[in-house]
This record gives sequence, structure tokens and C-alpha cells, in this order.
Amino acid sequence: MSHGPERRGIHVDQSELLCTKGCGFYGNVAWQGLCSKCWREEYQQTRHKQIQEDHALAERLQMEEEAAYANNHQGAAQSQPAIAPFSKFEERKTKEKSRKVNTVTKFFSPSARTPPKKDSVPGEAQSTPSPSVSRKPLETDRNTREFIDFLKTLKPGREIFKQCRAFTESMACKRDLGADELSECVQDFYQNLSDRLQTHYKGSSERVESVMDEVERYMMTRLYDDVFCPETTDDEQKDLAVQKRISVCVGCRALHWVTIELLCVPVDEEIPEVSDNVVKAITDVIEMDSKRVPRDKLTCITRCSKHIFNAIKTTKKEAASADDFLPTLIYIILKANPPRLQSNIQYITRFCNPSRLMSGEDGYYFTNLCCAVAFIEKLDGQSLNLSAEVFELHMSGQASPQRPQAAPSPPGSAAFSEMNERLDLLTGLGVRQERVVEGARRLESDLIDWRDVVEHKVQDVLERFPLEMHPPASSAIDADNVENDLLPPPLQPQLFAG
Repeated sequence: MSHGPERRGIHVDQSELLCTKGCGFYGNVAWQGLCSKCWREEYQQTRHKQIQEDHALAERLQMEEEAAYANNHQGAAQSQPAIAPFSKFEERKTKEKSRKVNTVTKFFSPSARTPPKKDSVPGEAQSTPSPSVSRKPLETDRNTREFIDFLKTLKPGREIFKQCRAFTESMACKRDLGADELSECVQDFYQNLSDRLQTHYKGSSERVESVMDEVERYMMTRLYDDVFCPETTDDEQKDLAVQKRISVCVGCRALHWVTIELLCVPVDEEIPEVSDNVVKAITDVIEMDSKRVPRDKLTCITRCSKHIFNAIKTTKKEAASADDFLPTLIYIILKANPPRLQSNIQYITRFCNPSRLMSGEDGYYFTNLCCAVAFIEKLDGQSLNLSAEVFELHMSGQASPQRPQAAPSPPGSAAFSEMNERLDLLTGLGVRQERVVEGARRLESDLIDWRDVVEHKVQDVLERFPLEMHPPASSAIDADNVENDLLPPPLQPQLFAG
């Protein structure tokens, strides 16, 4: 096993991060290397083509069925010419009756009887919010109040709030749709609203972006529970696969053993400032899962990336490059093992404002995160300059890479050396913990068996010597006194003369 300074397969050219169609925007692994704009165009073209093919197939099948029906029933249709008009009359009568019933049912439905609630925006068209979208009244919801306060400063604020609320309520009826269909609905709404704002503000992109950010915050806060990691996708299985591939667990093929030296990460954690930046980067990428808005999740990724650049700059005493950033980001992800990583990436990809993913530092850092996760999923011995046999030994836990012996460290790094020694002592804690758990399970089983034996013995004793209870016999006072007849007579009162 060699630990030379050469790059170990972790290299991504800047052009590889861009859209494969050459539009100049950042691409995404989830979109087959395309940006969000090109991906939507490809998706819509594919879907439109599929709809046309399905429509043509349905028409052809209908024509064949009508032709076969006409050939088989031509004689019967000629002998009974009055049946068809009567059937049409009955069909129209049934439809009219059904329409009246549906109208009456809709008129007496709870949604029609419920009086509309007033919103905080004056003069706005009134409508009843769906309880599935928000269980709390809008006037008591903090996010809604902030959104309304923001819109009060805008001339089209009332119309924006009306459209956003109507859309979130309509999404409550689309929970059964697939993730791609839900994403398409949200992205279409973003695009239509953005086009209208561009017309209103006459090309002021900064103003439009600020409005769209608030729209995204309002909508996705309410739709989060319904669209994050939906049951129609395999996001949860991907999350478990990534966590299992990274995490430290007994019997798992994990990547927790990958060190800074193997990844050629230009970071020296013995420097206190560098160590602080590494800890902050790990904290930020873990914190991403606690956010509900895609933009807030992107902010966590951006903060994490900036801490990484600061750590590299402090170590190298010069500005960091893209070749330095990606291996360090991979190392941070392996060290942090963020929860629900794939679900968060997919959530951002599907429901974030597309302009943020196509350009800017948020889009750049997010694209690198997707590349880092894809690299971790496909990581092999060649990427780390290891043979296949050595890589398998490390993955199975039968061997671990030895840290290079450094020169005698200065007195200030004694604490760091002690920390490394304690980390080495913690290597076997997984096996020891498993042994403790196994012993506890055996003790629990023994206690259950002992309890069953005691209960059996007690039951056997009760069956052999049943407890007999006899009620006490009632008797009068002095009933058992056999010498009542020998008692003297009672004393009689006597009168004495005074």
C-alpha cells in the first residue's frame, strides 16, 4: 500500500459540473448531468411524446373495436332502428339526473356550508384553507404572518398571497401523485409566477428573486410533510444504504476507516483554527436535515463549503482550488454521516427555486455535494490507490489503515496526540458494546425463565394444598356459657327510711 502524494482518482474538472447541453448552468447527477431548465424541457418533451403515443394507441384501439362491433351487430341494428335513439335518450336522462344529484350534494357539502375566514390582507378574496395544509389558523401561524408582512410592501402582494394559498390547498389533493409529478407542479407554479413578476418589475431580477425566496419559504413550509421523502419513491432506502456504507457497525461493510491521507485532503487538523472549521463544517452538513425550506438547506451546504475553504486556506497558506475542495468535502461527509442525505438532496432538487441551482455559489456547492455523494457510493480501491484485496480487508473490518508516524510534535500538540490515542482505544468499542448487549439479552431470557419456574412451583403448591376458608358461625352473647342457671338473681332496689 502506497501513500504517495499523487491524486487518487478524486478529480472533477470544472466543465464536468456544468450542464451537458452546454447552456452554461450547473448540472445535476439526479438530472443525468443536465441543469434544471434543460431537464424540464427534456422531461416535458418526453412526457408530451408519451401522451401522443398513448392517445394514438387509444384511438386505434377504439376504431378497431368500433369496426368489430359494427360488423358483428350490423344486422341487429338494421332490424331494430328505434333502439339507438331510445338508448341515447335514456343516457341523456341518466346524465341529467346524475348532474342534478352532484349539484345538490355539492351545495350541501361541508365546504359550502363553512363560512369563509378573513385573512390579514384587507380586501382579499375569501376562501377556507384546507385543514390538511395547516392545522393552525392562518392568523396564528408565524410563517404566514411573516409572509403577509412581507407582501404588504408589494403592490401585487394580495394577488401573490391568493395564488400561493390556492396552490398549497390544491396540492393537498395530489398526495397520490409521484415525486416527479409533484415536482413538476411546483416548478410550473414557480415558473409562471416568476414570469409574471418579471413583467411587473420589468426585468429587476434581484427583486424577483427576493419575492420568489419568500414564496418558496411559505409554500414548502406547508408542503414539507407531504413531499419530503414520499412513499412513492425509494429515497428512504437510499438513505439507509448511504448511512450503512459510511457508519461504524459490527459486520457492516463501511467506509469509516478512510483517512485524510487516503483521500489526499490538504487539511491539517492539528492546527486549532483548521480543527474548528472542520467541526463547523460537520455541524452545518448535519444541520441541513433539520431545515424545512430548500433554500435553508442550501444555506447549510454553502456554510459548510465555506468552512472547508477556510480550513484549506489556513493549512496551505494560499487560496484553495476545486481539486482540493472536493476531496475535503468527501472527507467531511464520511466523518459526519449526515442523516437522510439522499432525501435532502432529492428534496432540494425537486422543490428548490431552479434559479438557485443553475448558477451562483449555492448551485456550485450543491453540485459538488451531489458529486461527492456519487463518489462515496462508487468508492473502490482504485480511487484510494489501494489494491482490491486490501480494500476488501478494510471494508470488512479485518484491517485498518495505519496512521503515518509523524515527527516529534511540539509541546502544543500534546492534546491532539492524546486525542488520537483515545480514538484508537475506541476502535473496539463496537464489538464490546455488542457483547454487552448480547449478555443483557441472555440475562433477560434467564430472568423470564426463572419467573416461569417460580410461577409453576407456586401453582403446583396451590394445587396440592388448596386454601380452605370457613365462614365464622354467628352466636349470641354468652351463648357458650353453660353455667347461666347457677348465677344469682339480679339485685333488687331497696328503700331506706330517712
